[in-house]
Amino acid sequence: MEQPLTPRVDQPLKPRGGQRLKPRGKRHVTRNQTQQKTQAPLPSPADVPVPGPGIPVPEPRPADAPKADAAKTEEQKTEGPKTTGAPDRFNEEKSHQKKQARPQPSAPEPSADTESEPEPPAVAPTPTQKPDIAEPEAQPPAVAPQPPPKPTDAGDEKMLPDPRSADLPDGKMPAEEVACRERLKTLGVEFEEHKAESNPKIGCSIPYPIVLKTLGKSIAIAPGTELNCPMAEVAARFAASVIQPAAKADFGADLKSIGQASAFVCRPRNGTRKLSEHAFGNALDIASFTLSDGKKIEVGPAPPEKEGKFLNAVRKAACGPFKTVLGPGADPDHSLHFHLDLEPRRHGGTFCQ
Repeated sequence: MEQPLTPRVDQPLKPRGGQRLKPRGKRHVTRNQTQQKTQAPLPSPADVPVPGPGIPVPEPRPADAPKADAAKTEEQKTEGPKTTGAPDRFNEEKSHQKKQARPQPSAPEPSADTESEPEPPAVAPTPTQKPDIAEPEAQPPAVAPQPPPKPTDAGDEKMLPDPRSADLPDGKMPAEEVACRERLKTLGVEFEEHKAESNPKIGCSIPYPIVLKTLGKSIAIAPGTELNCPMAEVAARFAASVIQPAAKADFGADLKSIGQASAFVCRPRNGTRKLSEHAFGNALDIASFTLSDGKKIEVGPAPPEKEGKFLNAVRKAACGPFKTVLGPGADPDHSLHFHLDLEPRRHGGTFCQ
C-alpha cells in the first residue's frame, strides 16, 4: 500500500494551478490541443508538495529532467489524449517526487580535518630490512701509531752551495801552489803532500792538501794537521812571529809545540747548513801550547792569571792575520780552544770574538 505524500504542516496540499478537478468525460480533442498538452511545461517547484521538516531533498540531476520530459512525451503519444484526472495527476506527481528523492552520488566535501592531514600513499612503504649480520665493531690497530719523526740534524740535510766545493786538482799543480810550498820550506816548515780531498755529496774539497809536521824549525804541531797550503803558511808565520815571542816574554821559555784540536774535517758549521771552513782545510783549532821547560798552557774559560795574560795576547794578535778568531766566551763550542780561519770576507774584514 502506497503512503500518501506528507504535506507541510503550515501549508495544505492544493491542486495545481488552483483549478478544480473536472470529472472525466468524452471530449473532442483537436490536434493543436494535443500538441499543447504534449508541450506543456513540467510543474513548477511551487506546485510540488514540499516534504516535511527534517527530510532532506537532494538536488535533481541536470540530466534527469530531459529524460523525464522525453519519457512523458512518449507516454502521451502512445496513449493519446487523456483527460486529466485527480488519480492520474496524483500518481504522476508521486512518481516525479520519487525520481527527485532518489539519492544521487556526489563527491564528498572535504572537511577541515581532511584538508589538514596528508593523503595516505596508494601503497604503504615497506621499511628497510636490517641486515642479518651485524657490522663488526671497529678494532684497535694491530700496530700502535708511531710519533712523528724528529727533524733531522742540520748535518744530515743538504748543504748550501759553496763555489769551492767544485775545486778539483789539475793534471799539473798550479804555480801559486808551487810558490806556497817554496815559502813553507824557507820558514823551516816540514810537511807532506797529500792526495786531493773531495766529497761531492757534502761539498768538502781540498784539491792540493798538505799534512804539517812542524810550524817552523823548533815548533812542532800534533797530531798530523791537514790544511791547504795558504792556511798552513799563515799558521807557520803566526807561530814564529807572535806565539814564540809571547812565550819567551811571559814564561822565559821557548814554544816547543802546539796541540791542535781540529784541522780538515768534512762537516758543516755547528747547527747550520753552511759548510765549515774546516771542510776546505782553511781552519785550525788550537787547544794548548807546550813550552820548552815542559809547561803546558791550555785554552779554557778561566785560566790562571799569568797564563790568561799570555792567551789573551795571542788571541788579540790573531785578529788580522786570520779573518775569523773565536775562543772561550764566544759560544759554548769554542770554550776550550781557539778557532782560526781564513774565510774570505767583504772588504777583507775580520770577525773576532
